Amino acid sequence: MNTAWIVALFIGAVIIAGLAFYAGKLLWQLKVQKEKIAKHREEKAIELEKSRQQRNSKIADSVNLIARAMKEKQCEYSEGCLRVWVLISQYSFDNEVDLQLDYPGVYQMYEEVKEMPTHDARKKYSKKEIYKMDSQRWRAEERLEPEILKDCEKLIVRFKAATGSENVVFQ
Repeated sequence: MNTAWIVALFIGAVIIAGLAFYAGKLLWQLKVQKEKIAKHREEKAIELEKSRQQRNSKIADSVNLIARAMKEKQCEYSEGCLRVWVLISQYSFDNEVDLQLDYPGVYQMYEEVKEMPTHDARKKYSKKEIYKMDSQRWRAEERLEPEILKDCEKLIVRFKAATGSENVVFQ
């Protein structure tokens, strides 16, 4: 073999070795990057789950408190159901839940009053119109009371009070 061929083969081998080293280095960097991404995703998932649990805990505590207040007749059913329905609609359940079937009394009361004006919005109406809306609300509360009380029991069991707030006494 002539010297030119040997030099060419040597240069080719050096180039191939250099490219192989560079490819190996890139593959190593890619592996490290994938591990960092996986670790970051895992940390974010843990953080999101912790945040979800904290949010659910606050919602559960509020639902429990309102349900106990309604049960003890310290909160009007219409107001309690309105508040509870909004809260449980925002609760992040582990499994799919049909709230309308689980809490029919609360849902029916919510449907009855959700469009009724509150606070400053009531001031736009005449006393006669306000009395008419209040009468409709009172009749609905009276009609749905047994179902709402059953739902309150279920809500108290399902949504646990935060430590310390289970001892709140209604007077």
